[in-house]
This record gives sequence, C-alpha cells and structure tokens, in this order.
Amino acid sequence: MDEFKGCNLDYFPENILIDVLSYLSVRELVRAGRVCKRWKRLVKDQRLWRTVDLTAWKGVTSRILWFLLRQYLGCGLRCLRLRGLLLSARGGTFLSESWLKALSTKCPRLSKLCLLHADLRSLPNCQILPRSLRVLELRGCELPRSFFNQSLPTSPGLPHERAEATCSVGAQQKGRCQKGKGIASPSGIGVERLVLNNVPSFTDQHLQNLASWERLSRLELRDTFRVTANGLRSCAAKEGLSGLEGLSRLKYLEIGITGRQGYQLQMASLGLGAGWLGLEELSLGGKEVGPGLLCASRLKDLKCLHLWACTLSELQIVRSCRMLRGLRQLEFLDVTFQPRQSPPAEEGQEQEGGEEQQNEEGGTGGESNDENRTLDGTDPFPSLRRSLAGLLPSCSLVFTNCSVQINVD
Repeated sequence: MDEFKGCNLDYFPENILIDVLSYLSVRELVRAGRVCKRWKRLVKDQRLWRTVDLTAWKGVTSRILWFLLRQYLGCGLRCLRLRGLLLSARGGTFLSESWLKALSTKCPRLSKLCLLHADLRSLPNCQILPRSLRVLELRGCELPRSFFNQSLPTSPGLPHERAEATCSVGAQQKGRCQKGKGIASPSGIGVERLVLNNVPSFTDQHLQNLASWERLSRLELRDTFRVTANGLRSCAAKEGLSGLEGLSRLKYLEIGITGRQGYQLQMASLGLGAGWLGLEELSLGGKEVGPGLLCASRLKDLKCLHLWACTLSELQIVRSCRMLRGLRQLEFLDVTFQPRQSPPAEEGQEQEGGEEQQNEEGGTGGESNDENRTLDGTDPFPSLRRSLAGLLPSCSLVFTNCSVQINVD
C-alpha cells in the first residue's frame, strides 16, 4: 500500500495521459493546462483538438474564440462545433471576418464546421469560410441574402475597371478548370455536403446561388419553410443550351418538414415533378412525403429512397414506386403504417371459401393458416414486401422503428 501511495501521475507515460485527457471537455482541458508545465504541454497536443465541441460551453464570446485559436487550435483540427449568441440575452457579434480568416490560416485541415444559433448577417458571403471545408452544417442560423453567392467582392473604382477585373478573374478561373478537371478553383467553394436545419431565412434565392458550388453533392433541407416548389424546380439539374444546368453534381437530396405549427406549407417537393438528372438518393420526411412521392416517378436515376417521420398506406407506396424500376433500396424510418382495409365479403362467399380451404388443408394446419391470414390482413409489412417484390425485384426494404396504426373501431 505504501508503494501505491507514493505513486503519482508523473510515472504515467504521456500517451496514457493524453488518452485520459481526451475524455475532458474543452473548458476542462483549458483548466487542466494550468496545473503545471507538463500538463500545459500535454494539453496543447493536437491529438486532443481533432474534434472541438463548444456548443455545451455557455457564454462563449469572441474573446474566448481568439484565445482558443491562439493557444490550442492548430493543424490537427478536423471538426469544429460552435453555438452563437442569437438566442442569448447579451447578443453581440460572435463570428468575425478576421477570426474566420485566422481560422483558415492556422487550421488548414478543418473539414467540418457546425454552427448552432449563429447570426451570420455580419459576414459578406460564404467565401470567408475556410477553403478546406467539406461539410457545412447550419442549425437555427440567420443568413444574409448573398451568403451563398460566390461573386468576388469588387474594390471601389471605375465601373469599366471593375468589369475588366471581373472578366480577367473569370478567364483565369476558366483556365484553371480546363487544366484540372474535377479540381475546384482556389476561389471556389469546396463544400461537398450542406445541412440546413431550421433556417427560416433560407429562401429560393439562396438555393439558386448554390448552383455555382461545383463540388456540392449532398444537400439536406430540414424545416426550411421558405423554399418553394418553383425554387426547387429552377435549381433541378436539366439539359440546357450550354450543357447541364442547375445543381448538376447533386447526388443526395433531403427535404423534410416536421416542425412548427402555423407555417404555411410550401410543398417544395412538388418541384421534383420536372425531373432531376443525376439524382440517385432522395430522402423525404414529415409533410413533404406525400407530395414528394407523387413526383418521385419522374426521377429516372433514383436508386435509394428514404421515408421518415410520416404516416403511409400500402396503396400509396405501391402506386408511387410502380414507376421506379431502378430503385435498389427503400428505407422506412419512424413511419406509421395504416392498416389494410379489406372489402367486406358476403356471408355466402365466406362460407364457401371456408369450406374449400378446410377441404384442401384440413386439420390443425388449416387453423394455423387462418391465424397467419388474420395477422397478414392487419399487418402491412408482409403484404408490402410481397407487393414490392413483384414490382421491384432487385429492391431491398429496410424498416427501422416503424409501427402500425390501430383503429379503435
């Protein structure tokens, strides 16, 4: 026992101490760095700063962000989560243009940025974000009108000078694109996945500006109430005079309205009725499932369909999937199925059917089949599998946390 009492953390290897420190939050790490010089050096190890989550730290200000960036954040940062002051009583500017520039310089490997309740209206556009970003997630944020616009800011001067500068920049960008296909230009946005959750300021204009994002392949729109069917239709990938127009590189699209009451339902998924070239995966949720299923048959390249947080009937699904011959996966998540409503049969037909079945099967086997038939009449899963197996033989069905609605009658 005396040997164990004399043992302290100085005898532990640094790798073990770093593993122990990895379980601490950012605020606790900063406090641990004040213990001694050794701990201060260990806390600054970049293995502890790969994923930084500041959403649980209440009262984070721009001063704290500058302190973390100068002291701890570096080339090891991969994912950063921040909570803004949009719902705070203090308010004030949270993300400044100078801090974002310093972040992109000091953290060149940052690939994911998540902003929660952040007011971004003080920023000029999204080009101020780090170029290394591949995933951008905005939840409950406020956006300016030109946030997703990639147009370069014009310096004050004569109009013809600004026009010549713009033309020269466009020519240089075009030359770079021709030299290396598939490589975004230095002035372009490299974001491949964009998530917008409960962003009321996101409109059709923002959606149209996303057409200039060359690498955007995954777009998730959740509770974006101001996006309309016309806006989605105008951004759909289609053949134009100069080739593909719109969001031509988009492979995954998610549209879901599950939230607040009192908002006018725009039914943005009706914009899929015009078709979408190259769209391989579609996710519909909430109130967008019904109109989205009506237009899903126009998506010729669709391979995966995800339906979540809705109420569906077997007939509705079969009718919508009848034209989706290329579908490979159909997933249901948190879906409530309506029970099958079989038409009432006459008494004579029931008796004749029962006698024929008893003559054919007989004995206990007939009773078990009657039980299975009764369960099959109320449970839509087996019947839905059989119906879709004939229409889509190469499609796999996935049910996750689904249930069957029970009628009191």
